[in-house]
Amino acid sequence: MDFVNRTRIAGLLLLLVVAMLVNVPTFSQEGVGRQDSPTDFSGEWIVRNNEDPGQPPLGDYTGIPFNDAGRQRAETTAESIWGTPEYQCRPHSAPHQWRGVGGARFIKEIDPLTRELTAYHVQFWRSLDRPIYLDGRPHPPAWAPHSWTGFSTGKWEGNTLVVTTTHLKDGYLKRSGPQTSDMYTMTEYITRHDSLLTIFMIVDDPIYLTEPFIQSTTYQLDPSSQIRLEPCTTSFDENGGSDPHAVPHSLPGKNTFLTEWLERDNWVPAVAARGGAETTYPEYRSRPNAPPIAPLSRTAVAADRKIADQSPNDGEVHVLPVQGNVYMLVADGSNATVSVGPDGVLLVDTGSARMTDKVQAAVKQLVATVMGPAPNNCMGLNCPRIPYGWSSPFMNTIIGSPAPAKPLRYVINTSASPDHTGGNEKIAASGFFPRGGGTGAVADVGQTASVIAHENVLNRMSAPTGKQAPAPAGAWPTDTYHRSFYKLSEYFNGEPIIVYHTPAAHTDGDSIVLFRHSEVISAGNIFSTVSYPAIDLEKGGSVQGIIDGLNQILDLAVAEYRSQGGTWIVPGHGRLSDTADVASYRNMVVMIRDRVQDMIKNGRTLEQVKAARPTMDFDGRYGSNTGPWTTDMFVEAVYRSLKEKK
Repeated sequence: MDFVNRTRIAGLLLLLVVAMLVNVPTFSQEGVGRQDSPTDFSGEWIVRNNEDPGQPPLGDYTGIPFNDAGRQRAETTAESIWGTPEYQCRPHSAPHQWRGVGGARFIKEIDPLTRELTAYHVQFWRSLDRPIYLDGRPHPPAWAPHSWTGFSTGKWEGNTLVVTTTHLKDGYLKRSGPQTSDMYTMTEYITRHDSLLTIFMIVDDPIYLTEPFIQSTTYQLDPSSQIRLEPCTTSFDENGGSDPHAVPHSLPGKNTFLTEWLERDNWVPAVAARGGAETTYPEYRSRPNAPPIAPLSRTAVAADRKIADQSPNDGEVHVLPVQGNVYMLVADGSNATVSVGPDGVLLVDTGSARMTDKVQAAVKQLVATVMGPAPNNCMGLNCPRIPYGWSSPFMNTIIGSPAPAKPLRYVINTSASPDHTGGNEKIAASGFFPRGGGTGAVADVGQTASVIAHENVLNRMSAPTGKQAPAPAGAWPTDTYHRSFYKLSEYFNGEPIIVYHTPAAHTDGDSIVLFRHSEVISAGNIFSTVSYPAIDLEKGGSVQGIIDGLNQILDLAVAEYRSQGGTWIVPGHGRLSDTADVASYRNMVVMIRDRVQDMIKNGRTLEQVKAARPTMDFDGRYGSNTGPWTTDMFVEAVYRSLKEKK
């Protein structure tokens, strides 16, 4: 096949869409266009042709506008990762769905009252249902979860439906290794011409691409076809032997399989096979060794801003319902987890001291909303909600004046970090949990809320008699544990709550908290969606402890379907996540650990390791050159942690 055809005809396509790319909407659909008679896409469609038939071999990156990070990410990602427990049930990634085998089904969602088309649902062979909302709703906030299909909204431009998709998980651009971050936006132009459907797709990933990746696919209507279901079965020993936590990958520069395909297709220049924006233009064939051609387009996604928005430092508290009785509070860059119900309030972490008043106000408002007056849903003499007497005399009191909500009873600290314990003193004092007998970790427990943490947290926050403690006594844990886990002695708000120690992770006193019926885990500082994990070596932290803690979360959590949803994980910082997100983060830490370990084995010094940039392909997503936790600090912590272990 001709080299120009193997690469996309990007020059012409980019000239057509460059003006649109600069202004691709990412978070809202203001002024959603409506048609009186919108084009009907409903039905069964089969793939007729696309620009990338079949599955490219490993190492074939022709036509992909990689940056250096994207290339290294692709070259170090082993396809055998799909045999690991967290990957086996993952659906096709969003950019691959249109090109995958099995066709597509469009289903219309109609408003039953107005008969307006409010959404299309698209289904593929190996995918989840994908709704495309046409009712003008905005995209969710940045701290909301991501999914395999993302959040899609559409608007009509003539007979073309323009779809903007955000909140996508990380995945693959092609099955031959190229990856996508979870920061990309996907824009599609869907047009029907009689029995043909054309999808023009633009993937804008600022982390791994220097300019947007563009492909088109043509479908044909086929009423006799059916979308098959690919069942998911798992085998935990399929990869890594008996180790369910194995992370297959290649060290940078040591993947020996990348050029095998060139022995067969030797007409493709090796330099072009590695991809890059310049290789996507037709004129590249005549000048492969010339200076790079200036891209005709640029990303419309501000990666730094988009990452920061997942954990906004805006001085406010944002509330996100999670599951069951549990809510997530995003408090000026740090997350807290709240259980609200008939037994009172339990708060995991209290945030920084400067946010205490706003955290308390948010919890108070949340309690008033959850436990306040509600419409009566029970009538008649046999109403099960009235334990005795006639129902009607109680009606007005139930609706208009319910019993006062129970107060804060428990605070659980996942570490001694000031951004998780800063509000302890004032928030615990506002609670009420009378108990006596001197059973607490402090001399006089009193009637304030119980503050629970691992005993090392108390050790870090207190000091021997006569010494100055780093935190006031009122902020110290009142109840500590020293074993591998701690259970609340009774159900709270209808569920067991278990605190697990994750030793030698961020520090030596970290905990994760499992809400066992709500299926929520509060992860504390061992997991973040906005930075590399903070490792405090002076307080007993280690890179292996971080990995072990993340694996413990994966062992406890269960995905709902197709490796997403199910058990939700509240990170110490960043957006609400699930097992797939934790697995991706764990994989990143393992890959960096192994790279640094290999350099130590080969006698590299710390400065040499830093110069080699073992985090290069992840820096755009998690790295930082400024602030309290920089990339250099992370690499040094990994190096020292492994060196001391050796």
